[in-house]
Amino acid sequence: MSDDRVKLDPAWKARVGNEFERPGMLALAEFLRHEKAAGKVIHPPGSRIFAALDMTPFDQVKVVILGQDPYHGPNQAHGLCFSVLPGVAVPPSLDNIYKEITRDLGHARPDHGCLVPWARQGVLLLNSVLTVESGHAGSHQHKGWEEFTDACIDALNRERESIVFLLWGSYAQAKGKLIDTRRHRVMKAPHPSPLSAYRGFLGCAHFSRANEYLRERGLPMVDWRLPALAQLQIA
Repeated sequence: MSDDRVKLDPAWKARVGNEFERPGMLALAEFLRHEKAAGKVIHPPGSRIFAALDMTPFDQVKVVILGQDPYHGPNQAHGLCFSVLPGVAVPPSLDNIYKEITRDLGHARPDHGCLVPWARQGVLLLNSVLTVESGHAGSHQHKGWEEFTDACIDALNRERESIVFLLWGSYAQAKGKLIDTRRHRVMKAPHPSPLSAYRGFLGCAHFSRANEYLRERGLPMVDWRLPALAQLQIA
């Protein structure tokens, strides 16, 4: 996992590239090699592990949505939290996100689960942990990823202004300690999982509130609508 082989937006690489040489990341790389050698299937594919950081350049981030770890089912994870590629069924948490967008903004529910258009608008869809063993949720927690994604959040916090951080669930909210709320807007809600969405995620209005914050600061708002599958371009 040397940084010369990692596909990253250059501005991100300039800020977190040195993380790949830290002992924790070297140990993580060895752990991943060992797991693959043992025949375990890891999600997402290696080429997509850092897709969130490559697709949403550092200087263009205006909203951060923090997930926990990738989907652990076949063909689901592709490097953007909560997102799945076209042709993959919409997972329950994303379905609740769509329900809240419809309730909050009136947008029709998309006919797919691909959030690439959000990423291209400056919505960083970053999981706290970037890999997972197939069929085993949370299996790569506390292996070193958390320190790496902490470094990503820390860089945004220190070098950027007026970013909206949407922290859903306790795992994402733990990153809140890294964010200066005098310079950025932090919004918290329960996780959109069916187990917790009814406790306050549904009704949180984070999507309209994020846009209001951006509008008040003269920044481009996010178009939370997603194109129909037939019009979707992800290449």
